[in-house]
Amino acid sequence: MSAETGTAADITHPVLVVDDDAGVRFTLKETLRSLPGVAVDVAEDGEVALAKLATKAYELVITDLRMPRVDGMELVKRLHGQPHAPRIIVVTAHGSERFAVEAVKAGAYDYFRKPFDVDELLAVVTRALEAVRLRDENERLAGELNLSRSLVFASQAMGRLAQLVQRAGSRDVTVLITGESGTGKERVAEALVRASPRADKPYLRFNCAALTEELAEAELFGHSKGAFTGAHRVRQGLFREADGGTLLLDEVGELAPPLQAKLLRVLQEGEVRPVGEDRPVKVDVRILAATHRDLRRRAAEGTFREDLYYRLNVVQLRVPPLRERPEDIPVLARMFLDRFSDRFHTGPLKVPDGFFEKLRALPWPGNVRELENTLESLVALSSDGELDLGLLPVPEAPAPGAPSGSSSSGSSTSAEALDGVGLKERVEAYERGLVLDALRISSGNRSEAARRLGIGRATLHDKLRKYGLDAAPEEGG
Repeated sequence: MSAETGTAADITHPVLVVDDDAGVRFTLKETLRSLPGVAVDVAEDGEVALAKLATKAYELVITDLRMPRVDGMELVKRLHGQPHAPRIIVVTAHGSERFAVEAVKAGAYDYFRKPFDVDELLAVVTRALEAVRLRDENERLAGELNLSRSLVFASQAMGRLAQLVQRAGSRDVTVLITGESGTGKERVAEALVRASPRADKPYLRFNCAALTEELAEAELFGHSKGAFTGAHRVRQGLFREADGGTLLLDEVGELAPPLQAKLLRVLQEGEVRPVGEDRPVKVDVRILAATHRDLRRRAAEGTFREDLYYRLNVVQLRVPPLRERPEDIPVLARMFLDRFSDRFHTGPLKVPDGFFEKLRALPWPGNVRELENTLESLVALSSDGELDLGLLPVPEAPAPGAPSGSSSSGSSTSAEALDGVGLKERVEAYERGLVLDALRISSGNRSEAARRLGIGRATLHDKLRKYGLDAAPEEGG
């Protein structure tokens, strides 16, 4: 931000004044500058105002009603109902109050007459800005409550993300969720669905990296009987199963190029063509996509379709890595300690002095998932109700030429941990926990649990028998 417009700290209320009279524009601008935190831009008519509004978010628009090209009434009609539209105050000439009333009915917040009284003007503007503040505060609180049902956080960065999730979720728009592995992108998608008008409709998830191209195509778009070897029955496909609802395309950057073209057709035309069928089928599905890849760079390199990237990237929400929000680490750690002490029946655990400070000091390249796995291991290997700090990950020195904070293994474990406990036992304890979590989240539905784990149902049954869980009740198949 330039020095002419001030700093981010002292400009909190951007206001746009729209009037074809240069004298009125100047007077309004100078008057409004007496209000704390208000920054004023001007436009000579509605057309110029719309151009400014397309590039900058304003909290308030003050507009004359009678102007050339796009007048004030048309400006009100175009802005009303837009996502996060600014409050609009109209200015009307004395004796023309009925036009102002019509503007209010069309969506304007309030109006005042000119020649205007300064105190009346400032009172109307103050009320409008307070209404904006209350709207944003309510949106923020609703967003934090929504996202906190999926993710635990205390940081401002996640609070801001929660507000954007609430805002984007309530509008039927395609959202691209980006962020490093383990940051919680799928949890953000769940919050978007809860905030959506489609919340009571089907919500399905597909991992684009989990299947071969042929199987992924059949899974997404469906197939007719006999369409290929092994297609013994008709399959609707996830797009048709999610009709009216939402489909999350996880790891969308791994989608094979031929499937990228078919996905683009769905986004453009709203229809799918099942494998082995000649006629397309109309579908109404909201698409959420998630990736840890840089899709812009991959599009520039030719490994991801550029037109598909722009179709997916209507709204982008970035989930910050854990190292950018260390204040979230203690609250996450407490949640995981409670969860795993309950699962492993360890009883109350004694947390060593400086434990949370040590956690905050670690880089956590695997983000929340690595933190969760580490604390699961600590609790599983606790002795006499105490945590062994010697089992915490030890940051490795970066390899020559590697960026600072990188790790060749992603999450290294101390030598004592591997010497004292067999790796096989640690892996099996972790895998058992994942299976239990998938069954819990899927309410006992083993087909859904297998899908969440990215394995076949038969493989899941093998693991249930291996870990003595095959007696667990099954719900819904």
